[in-house]
Parts: sequence; structure tokens; C-alpha cells
Amino acid sequence: MGASPFFVCGVTKLNVGERQIESLIRPLVEGMGCDLWGCEFHSSGRHGTLRVYIDREGGVTLDDCVLLSGQISALLDVEDPIQLPYALEVSSPGIDRPLLSPEHYRSCAGSRVKLRLVSAGKRRSVTGALVGLNEDGTVRIATEGEVLDFPLADIVAARVVPEWN
Repeated sequence: MGASPFFVCGVTKLNVGERQIESLIRPLVEGMGCDLWGCEFHSSGRHGTLRVYIDREGGVTLDDCVLLSGQISALLDVEDPIQLPYALEVSSPGIDRPLLSPEHYRSCAGSRVKLRLVSAGKRRSVTGALVGLNEDGTVRIATEGEVLDFPLADIVAARVVPEWN
């Protein structure tokens, strides 16, 4: 069970598949009138952090995050999909939103993004305009003077870079 573009996972201490956590919490999130942007799970030693990003038309409020945090926490306590102690964080993806799924690469086409790469020659990160997701599953980025394609598997993290006018 490795990392997927839908769920970043630093450990294999999950009782269910990575996408099943999103499936578990999606009805709660949508029942509150929000959209589930995605989840990330990171571990550090014997402790982890589950980040749940929610979005909604008009923006997410602190009350949305607090209410959903309590509901998601109760559901995960019952289902017990994570075997180590972890903190749950519920928030908006923000203006520097992480790109966690192929759909995010499609919907954010035209935005300036920063990619952190695991194995793309000598490059460690690339910043440029997101052209989009190619049919072969590669992400296309236009940088100064060149257009580059990167397999999703080579992307460790991707975020929208806010542009301030």
C-alpha cells in the first residue's frame, strides 16, 4: 500500500485501503454541504496526522471545520482505520491548495503551481503554469522557455502558487 495521488500516506498502518478513508468520510462532508477536496496522512515516528481538506461555494468557515472535525473523529473512532495515534486536522485547502487527485490537475489548469519531484533527473522542484493532465496520466507544466511532462508517480507534492496582484 503505497502513496497514491488521492491520499498521501507515510505509513502502512492502515486497517483499510487509502481511498476507503475518503469513502468513509465523504458522506459526512457532503451531508454538511461541503465538498471533500482530499485527505493526506503523514506519520512521524509513532504518531500521524490526518489532514482532511473541505471546500464549499462561498468558502469554508471555522464552524464548518469544527463541526466536521467532531463528526469525522467520531466516525473514525468507530471504524478504526488507522492503527497508530494521530491528530485530525480539518481545514479549507486554501489559496495554495494541494493537488491530490488527477481531477485537481484538470480543474486547476492555467494556475501557477509548484511540484516537488522524487525522480525527474536532477530537478527537485518545478514551478510554472499548469497546462493540465495529459491523456497518458502525465502532468504538463509550462516553465520559462519549455514545456515539461511529469508522471504523477514522480510528484511527491503539488500546490497552487498564489499570485498576488
